[in-house]
Amino acid sequence: MSKTFDYFRKIPLTVWIFIGIIFGVLAGLIFGQPLVPVTSAIGDLFLRLLKMVIVPLIFTSITSGVLGIGTSRNLGRLGLKTIAYYVTSSLIAILTGLILVNLIQPGIGSNIVLESTVDASNLSSGSLSDLLYRIIPVNPLSSMVNGDILPIIFFCIILGIFISRIQEHYRQILSDFFHAGFEVMMKITRFVILFAPLGVFGLVAKITATTGIEIFKSLGLYFITVLAGLLFHYSVSLPLLVILTAGESPWRHLKNMSAALLTAFTTSSSSATLPLTMECAENNAGISNKISSFVLPLGATVNMDGTALYECVAAMFIAQVYGIDLSFGAQFTVVITALLASIGAAGIPMAGLVMMTIVLKAVGLPLEGIGLILAVDRILDMVRTSTNVWSDSCGTLIIAKSEGELNNVIRNSS
Repeated sequence: MSKTFDYFRKIPLTVWIFIGIIFGVLAGLIFGQPLVPVTSAIGDLFLRLLKMVIVPLIFTSITSGVLGIGTSRNLGRLGLKTIAYYVTSSLIAILTGLILVNLIQPGIGSNIVLESTVDASNLSSGSLSDLLYRIIPVNPLSSMVNGDILPIIFFCIILGIFISRIQEHYRQILSDFFHAGFEVMMKITRFVILFAPLGVFGLVAKITATTGIEIFKSLGLYFITVLAGLLFHYSVSLPLLVILTAGESPWRHLKNMSAALLTAFTTSSSSATLPLTMECAENNAGISNKISSFVLPLGATVNMDGTALYECVAAMFIAQVYGIDLSFGAQFTVVITALLASIGAAGIPMAGLVMMTIVLKAVGLPLEGIGLILAVDRILDMVRTSTNVWSDSCGTLIIAKSEGELNNVIRNSS
């Protein structure tokens, strides 16, 4: 019996999620509407677990992330260059996804049945000035209780900045507190993700029972939209940044980083790939340890181009499925929230899924829509993780070139 248990325990979570999807589709098609009450309860319980971790995860991850930037001994010219690159590349990725999802409109015309009604008046909208007023919290604790995402993120950024500027003794205590809190929340998040196969089964079975195979037509377009955005950013936007800002060959850099990129693709974890990324950057690309040891670990934590693009497209897709035309203000909120949420995303498999809930809540969209994108999320997770690591390495090359920290002997021999 124990051998059987050990065998099942060794099966990767990804496989269990695919099993959940397959059984969900089959159960929905075979049993239909009578199955909905049961599968609804399973899916809703999983979503409640995800909702449970959102606010504490934001509070600890964003604050500790800002502290990690603000307390670095290397922060200065190098830090400003690094942050400027991260913001620029992430915004380019998000805007790429936003343009594609508005052009392709994968969710328009779908007959997918989710909630019977969605109150469009609850969606984030209005002018940029309204958005700025909503970002700044009157009462941070009230924002946390009500789950108002943007004010929480804003407060955490401010908190992290000013903690990094107090006396060393107090700063160290608070830094340890938030880093420890983040570690605890990541353990809880990993525990919640263990229930993803059951949650996927419930959500997919419910949608399939009420919609039939129509779900796969819309999902196919959504999959193509995200994949096209990731590939464009991977093969066009980032190489152009390398050429225009560093004057280097992106093709040669791609070959130098190929081992790390393939590892990122297969593991779906930028954090797990980090040692290999640093090795490739230093031993193949000729980037000095001074640059790689600062830019790459920071990038694995806060620079998530692929994740940001995916979150933007997914939020827009879910809005389209509900038949909701997001205003300019709401789409701007999606862009800003996707950028900030990608900073807080941990470099572990399916971290983007948890952060996806942040983007949806920021614009008032129901979390039930996550059930749609989960069915094709795993493959996209592999591609966007590789995109994240590729962006980190491109940024490291650009910054190393600007600082004169490239070893031409190593680069020419690789």
